[in-house]
Amino acid sequence: MSARRSSPRCGGQSDGSDRRVDYQTDGGLMNKDVTKLIPLVVCYLLLAAAVVVCGQSGPAGGAAVKQFETRCGWFSNPTPANISLYDRYGEWIIGAQGGYQVEGDWDWPSFKDGQWVETNVHYGYGCACMQLRVNRRTSEVLEIKSVRARLLAACRRDPSLKKWKRYLEP
Repeated sequence: MSARRSSPRCGGQSDGSDRRVDYQTDGGLMNKDVTKLIPLVVCYLLLAAAVVVCGQSGPAGGAAVKQFETRCGWFSNPTPANISLYDRYGEWIIGAQGGYQVEGDWDWPSFKDGQWVETNVHYGYGCACMQLRVNRRTSEVLEIKSVRARLLAACRRDPSLKKWKRYLEP
């Protein structure tokens, strides 16, 4: 048996002072405390399970990745190893000098005369459609399946692409 301080209404005895002592068998009051913790522990475990399940529903690293999708917009290569596709939703990074580079081999768009605007020697931009997989959180292109050049007029006419003009010109 162990001594535990408690109020007299729980069967305790008074020693004549303001302190009250209640003698109970081990686990008496302890069981009540544990019973109060059980719902909290159950909620915590359910929350942890939900986090694990949601975290494993996507690819490794929690990247927001879909299957291949076609995206059309400005294909930009302003300087060596810096390549992006600007579409209506944002910039998709294909490569950054000294940083991220999409893995694997992929074909460069075959721009014909008049489809490529040179802004820095032979570097520049053109209009293209690409079938690719992207990580929506990091805006990185993960894989490129196919590419095709388009007429510059197609991108110039698209109102959602006009916002990228300042990123394309030097």
